[in-house]
Amino acid sequence: MWILGPIGFTAPWVLLGLLALPILWLLLRAVPPAPIRRRFPGVALLLGLKDEEVEADRTPWWLLLLRMVAVAALILAFAGPVLNPRVERGGSSDPLLVLLDASWASAPDWSQRMGRVEQALDEAEADGRTVCILPATDLPTEGCTFLAPADWRPRLAGITPAPFAPDMEALSGVISVMPTAVETLWLSDGLARAGREDVLADLESFGPVSVFETARDVMALGPLELTDTGISVPVLRADAGGERDVVILAHGPDPAGVPRVLDRREVTLPSGETRVTVPFDLPPELRARVTRFEIEGQTSAGAKRLTDDSLKRREVGLVVVREGGEGLQLLSQLHYLRAALADKADVIEGALPDLIMANPDVIVLADVAQLSGGEVADLLDWLNDGGMLLRFAGPNLAGSDVARDEDDPLMPVRLRAGGRTLGGAMSWGEPKRLRPFAETSPFYGLPVPEDVEINAQVMAQPDPELANRVIATLEDGTPLVTRKPMGQGQVVLFHVTANAEWSTLPLSGLFVEMLDRLAVTSRAAVLEVDDLAGQSLQPVRVMDGFGRLNEAAAMPPVAGEEFVTAHATKATPPGLYQGRDSLRALNVMAEGDTLAQMRWPSDVTLLGVEAGRERPLAPFLLTLALALLGADLLASLWLSGRLFGARALPVLLCAMLIAPVAKAQELDDDFALRASSELALAYVETGDAALDRISEAGLAGLSDVLTMRTSVEPAPPIGINLETDPLGFFPMLYWPVTASQPTPSATAYTKLNAYLRTGGVILFDTRDADVAGFGAATPNGTKLQALAASLDIPALEQIPEDHVLNRAFYLLREFPGRHADGTLWVEAAPDSEQAEGMPFRNLNDNVTPVIIGGGDWASAWALDETGFPLLPVGRGLSGERQRELSYRFGVNLVIYVLTGNYKSDQVHVPALLDRLGQ
Repeated sequence: MWILGPIGFTAPWVLLGLLALPILWLLLRAVPPAPIRRRFPGVALLLGLKDEEVEADRTPWWLLLLRMVAVAALILAFAGPVLNPRVERGGSSDPLLVLLDASWASAPDWSQRMGRVEQALDEAEADGRTVCILPATDLPTEGCTFLAPADWRPRLAGITPAPFAPDMEALSGVISVMPTAVETLWLSDGLARAGREDVLADLESFGPVSVFETARDVMALGPLELTDTGISVPVLRADAGGERDVVILAHGPDPAGVPRVLDRREVTLPSGETRVTVPFDLPPELRARVTRFEIEGQTSAGAKRLTDDSLKRREVGLVVVREGGEGLQLLSQLHYLRAALADKADVIEGALPDLIMANPDVIVLADVAQLSGGEVADLLDWLNDGGMLLRFAGPNLAGSDVARDEDDPLMPVRLRAGGRTLGGAMSWGEPKRLRPFAETSPFYGLPVPEDVEINAQVMAQPDPELANRVIATLEDGTPLVTRKPMGQGQVVLFHVTANAEWSTLPLSGLFVEMLDRLAVTSRAAVLEVDDLAGQSLQPVRVMDGFGRLNEAAAMPPVAGEEFVTAHATKATPPGLYQGRDSLRALNVMAEGDTLAQMRWPSDVTLLGVEAGRERPLAPFLLTLALALLGADLLASLWLSGRLFGARALPVLLCAMLIAPVAKAQELDDDFALRASSELALAYVETGDAALDRISEAGLAGLSDVLTMRTSVEPAPPIGINLETDPLGFFPMLYWPVTASQPTPSATAYTKLNAYLRTGGVILFDTRDADVAGFGAATPNGTKLQALAASLDIPALEQIPEDHVLNRAFYLLREFPGRHADGTLWVEAAPDSEQAEGMPFRNLNDNVTPVIIGGGDWASAWALDETGFPLLPVGRGLSGERQRELSYRFGVNLVIYVLTGNYKSDQVHVPALLDRLGQ
């Protein structure tokens, strides 16, 4: 290839033809010698005659230039010009491996990466090489398959970034079975990972390796940190280069349930730093509504941090036995607890039976010794379901026989009689201070104030399990706080009072911090294995590589013990998981994870984003040459006087105009013939190719069901372009709504309104199972409001029980699709009384022009080429029952659209029989 600036020529020897252009110019300019003039008397007979054909004695210069340009364009086209040629192409015939990290870190510039993959396919096709495209996050079980570049292009749309990191060990196993000679193009996400060097060494053993990276810095959000004033959000980045400003957003619903940005924080990452913590000073009630944090402008799963029940306020029940007067408030057992829990938890007070019925997260017993048998049984059931019983000692407990001779299920340890007094004349010694907390204690890391003194305590009896149940001790080793698990819950005992009678602990800030660590005022942000032991967490919504939450469909549950230590993988993708009594979030970045930029060896070729893809210019030059030759033809006819005299110009113009018109007419006729020859179900094309394929497969599946069960035998479904296609051929349109689909033009809305007014029906499917307010709370519902704003839609209501759609063919009470829940909206019926003995009202015969729902019916109807369901619906037999009901709804819908409210005529049967004398 010969390269001249940004243009290269694959056959440069053809350019030698440009040297012949001057010779061609001289030949065209040459004219025959002038004729000899001879006088001939008979010439006088020709006077007055007009020659209709004129021939110029010399070709005009502009026509010669036109012909030269046309010939030059032909020569350049045959020389194989290419825009932005690849200089490094060596014409290798070895297979090409295109390896993509395809992780969440690749998502923000995914379009550039796929553009580079398409460029690699073009280059391999030009060199006659086979290609294997290998996403490291979706490794094939059969190994890498090398195919022709043309076979890979249709598959590119199905390759998307995953919300987790690639498994380098599994990748090495796939690479080990590669052919002996392979050239590799590695599209790296730029992050350093364990095992990447080994994979690189394996690839280099097969052939040369080139790495493609973009200049974008990878950013992510780390695990949230709960503070006394709110939440701290760590912001991580891979490149510790220059200073960078970022904005962190806190998203969540407002009191009306509408998604909002609840808070916004701007932070600067200093030069040389890869981590900065962003504090969010949120009140507890606002913190409980936060659903996610995200980095503004970053579209990746790592740049979003989902929250769960760990940020929500806990409900604490204080058991009130008796309270002193107003002057004795400071001596009350509950006064300091109320102060510690203020603004940090929802506090309810009352008798123990009432609190158990309220089912709070924590119940506090302050110096309560004796409980009735019924109260003990109810407390044990509540504890086994995951509650926390927090007990404080006092004179009543010290003087009782509770947990003296045998274990008490509502006490973590057995107690000695009487208690222990410190610092008095009859005491055992001086007041004691606290010992620093052990590493196994939930209080580990809290500083112990010097002014916290213990004057009295209840003592624990020695027991083999005592050491495992002590979580705080005094300096002499005697227990201060003990804990025992009970079912899914736990019992915690402070061996001092909840007021300042026995210690100064309730007067210190340590008291509040200890309650926080025990998850009394907030839920545990860091899970322990025991917290979810024996549970199964079901995925509810999972995140894709771009950070978008989607329904989890039929994913298997995850064991609680595995979930505590789980990382984002293909088996456990990041998202929201529902446990027995709480919602838990799994995010991309786990505790201790960091981001680091990959440093490639010096012998690896690094490629960046190139100026442009290779683009052949021969088609453009050939088109230009043909256009110039056509202009030359018209100019020659005009100069010779034959253009208008022979009416060539009108003929040419008619040929130019009639051809596209005839083609358009042929297309219109074909469409009309296909749409009108047989009944066909139609769907609105949204511009989303994957969604349009599901709509087509769904209507095809419904058509098969109609053919098997009814006398309606539809033809294959037809996709409708609202801008260009006529609508009058179709009795019903299925319109799936997406948040990104374009709004129709004014002309399209005119056709749609005419369609609705002349008997057409449109089924709007928001596919979100939430049509409250026509889906206003979801992006698809908001888009539906925008789409329907210009439509002539009557007043709507939720479908009544006696609507004909409930019984047009099958008797139905619900209308599920892929989503089992949701409301169906139809045209509001006029007010009318139901006749006695009649199963429904005397309604008019109009068919509702608009039906709105969110069941995602096309996905439930869709069948593949073999006749099996294309997408899963529900689970097991209940899912198949749900699919069957969705088919029945589709049958009722089509019958209803085709026949109208014919069954409503039953209200006239009594009158008709009366007239007939029957």
